[in-house]
Order: sequence, then C-alpha cells, then structure tokens
Amino acid sequence: MFPIIEARFLAPDVKFFRVTAPRIARKQRPGQFVIVRLHEKGERIPLTIAGSDPFDGSIVLIVQGVGKTTRLMNRLERGDAIADVVGPLGFPSHIAKFGTVAVIGGGVGIAIGYPVARALKEAGNRIVTIIGARERAQVILEDAVRAVSDEAYVTTDDGSYGEPGLVTHRLEKLLAAGFRPDLVHAVGPVPMMRAVAELTRPLNIRTMVSVNSIMVDGTGMCGGCRVLVNGENKFACADGPEFDAHALNFDVLALRNAQYRQAERASLQRFEEHPEADLALVRGSCGLDAAEQALAALDAIQARDVG
Repeated sequence: MFPIIEARFLAPDVKFFRVTAPRIARKQRPGQFVIVRLHEKGERIPLTIAGSDPFDGSIVLIVQGVGKTTRLMNRLERGDAIADVVGPLGFPSHIAKFGTVAVIGGGVGIAIGYPVARALKEAGNRIVTIIGARERAQVILEDAVRAVSDEAYVTTDDGSYGEPGLVTHRLEKLLAAGFRPDLVHAVGPVPMMRAVAELTRPLNIRTMVSVNSIMVDGTGMCGGCRVLVNGENKFACADGPEFDAHALNFDVLALRNAQYRQAERASLQRFEEHPEADLALVRGSCGLDAAEQALAALDAIQARDVG
C-alpha cells in the first residue's frame, strides 16, 4: 500500500501525485516507470516516474486522465493510497555528455522529458527543449523545464501561448536554420514522435523516443507491449521504454495501442456513470492507517527542516 502525500492539478485532467515508495525512490533513474494498480481488482497501467526524493522516500507521478483507471486515479487526494506500485521498471535513459541535446515533449510527454533533460544538463550537455500542448491551459512544467534548459520553446496548437503550431514546426524551423543537435529525445503521442523521426532521419541525427504502450506486468512476461525494432520483436517494458526512433515501426505501435480502444471506451463510460463504486474499492482496499502514518512522518520531516 502506497500513500499519496501530495495531489494537485497541473492542468485540466493532468494531476501531480507524490506517492510514498521508499525503495523505488532510492533506485529509480530518469526514463524508468512503474506499474500501478489502484485496488486489488483494478487493471495494471504503466506510469512514468517524473521525479523522486530519496530523503522522504517519495516518487512523483504525473497522470493525464484519459481512460477509466487514469480518471479514477485523478479523483484521489492526499491521504488516499494506491494498492500496488511496482518498479522501477525498464532501462534508464542513457545519460552521458553528448554535446547538444534537443528534448521534445508533446503534451504530458514532457513529464518524461523533464527528468531526462535535467540529468543530461547535469552531465554537461547543452539542452534545447520544445514543449507542446493543445492550448495554454495544458502547458505543464514550463518553469522547471526552463530552469534546466539553455534554450526553451513553447508551442500551442491554437496559438493561445508561445508559438502557434506543433512542436515539429519549431523543430523544423531550427533544423532549417542549421541546428544540428547530437541527440534528439522525443516523447509524446505516436504521430508526434513519428513526425520528429521523419525530420531527423534525412539528417542522420540520432533520435530516441520513449514508448508508452499497453502493458500488464511490466517485466516482459505478458507480451502485450511488443514493438518492432529493425524488424525484430522487442518488449517496451523489458527492452525499452526508449528505442531508436529511426528503427522503430510506428505503424505497428499505433495498431497495438488502438487494439482495445472500443473496450476502453465502454469501460470509461461505465465508470463515469458510477465513479463512486470504484472509489469505494480504492478506499476499501487501502485502509487509512498506513496513509495517516506516512503523512505524519512527512509532516515531522518538514517541521524538522523548518526548525
């Protein structure tokens, strides 16, 4: 059982959670993820670790409410708890001194891109970031990203903030002006990552993407997250989640991600008609005693720091 010690919305349907998970907090590295199950009858979903604090034993999860489980999670608050959080899973991002690195985050993808950008900056790289969102209200982590960037750009689809257009439009302009990063790291919707790959491919710019595909166990046992890389089967959970964008088959990835779309819509509709039933399962599976103890411990740490 993993108590939630902080919960707040960053944007409509996008929520920041700080969860007590000491072992994961000590071991996680940028690019890794966890498998979360909200209650004992719930589905397992992958969520990227957006940050951690080994001192208070917490990890940060940033959740966009899209399907049933993410919408249910976004109804939880400080003092609630999650039944299972398994991780850290997946290979960490390769952090080294490359030179200049472009980090591109589409939508909530910047929650993955930010810890990678921070680690790459600490390794001595020059960091150029591009954040994209549908509209101004959906832009997240801008201040944190700017703090670790040498250059930062924000784009919105509707032009309500930053530059009008997509992240790929800004990247295309930079490349046309002679920008040649040593590495591009892109995270976001499949069409966005595919478009980035097609821009960098003819210029032979190394490009990595982080794949968030359908997963169950997160260890390579179920095979649900299979992707094709250079024509070979790989598992996003065990071999990734990062892959060479020029070797990844985006058509297969898109098809697999859409495989259960109809069932997902039906499940979401049932949940939205009676959300209280699933909330009761969460709060019934994860009694409050441990959560209250974790919050008390956190308050004691904060009081000691102030003192």
